Amino acid sequence: MPYPLSIAIISKNEEANLRRCLQSAVGLAEEIVIVDSGSTDGTAAVAAEFGARFVPQDWLGFTDQKNLCNRLCTQPWILALDCDEELSPELRQALERFFEQGDSTRYEAAWMARRVWFLGRWIRHGDWYPDKKVRLFRRDKGRWEGHASSQVHERLVVEGPHTTLKGDLYHYSFRDMQHYLVKHMTYTEVFSEHERGSGRGWSLVNALFRPWWRFFRAYVLRRGFLDGFPGFWIAIATAFFTFMRYSRSYELQAQSRP
Repeated sequence: MPYPLSIAIISKNEEANLRRCLQSAVGLAEEIVIVDSGSTDGTAAVAAEFGARFVPQDWLGFTDQKNLCNRLCTQPWILALDCDEELSPELRQALERFFEQGDSTRYEAAWMARRVWFLGRWIRHGDWYPDKKVRLFRRDKGRWEGHASSQVHERLVVEGPHTTLKGDLYHYSFRDMQHYLVKHMTYTEVFSEHERGSGRGWSLVNALFRPWWRFFRAYVLRRGFLDGFPGFWIAIATAFFTFMRYSRSYELQAQSRP
C-alpha cells in the first residue's frame, strides 16, 4: 500500500533521467506531482507512464518553482526529488520503515545522504559525500528558500524535529568533466553576482587562500584521496572554481569603477 506521501519533482527535458528516478519510487507514494517548465522531449510521456500529475508552468526560478510544486501536493508528507536522483534500495526501505514504525508521528522531516556518480564510480569521500539533504518533510512545515536574484542553491527549511534515514540518494549530477565545468561556470557567475549584491567587496586574502583550503579540506581532511583519481580531480576542480569565483568578483568590481 502507498504511504500518505506526495513525490514532488520539477522538470525540463528530463526524459533521460526521469524514468530511473520514478522507477526507484514505484508504489511508495499516493501521488507524484511534476511541475514542468516547457519540456520538448519525452518527459511528459514518461510522467504519464508512472501516473504522475504533470503540470506545465513557465519557469519561476528554482525556489518558487519548487514551492509551487509543494503547494500542488495533497498528501501530508512530501518527498522532494530531482530528476537526476534515484532512491537506493536501502534508502527506500528506510522510507518505508519511517511510516511503518511511527517515525512520521515523532518527526517533521528527515535528512538523507546523497552519493554522486562521477567518472565511472561512486564518490564516497571529500566534499561530495555524505552531502546530507532534507528531502522528506511534512507538507505544512517545509518551504524552499533561496537568494531572490539568482534562484540557485535553494535550500529546504523545515520547522520541528528531524531524523536521519539510512541509505543514500543516488545522484547522477554530471555526465562527464565537460558537463561539470559548464555547470560550475554558471555557479561562478551566480556567486559573483550575489557577492556584489550583498555589498561584500573583493578580498585578496580570500582569493589567495580559500582555494588552497578547499583543496586541503576535500582531499586530505575529508579523505578525497580514497576516491582515487576522481577524488583528486574533484579537489583540484573545487579549488580552481573557488579561485574563479573570487576572480570574477574582482572583475565585476573593477568594471563598476568609474
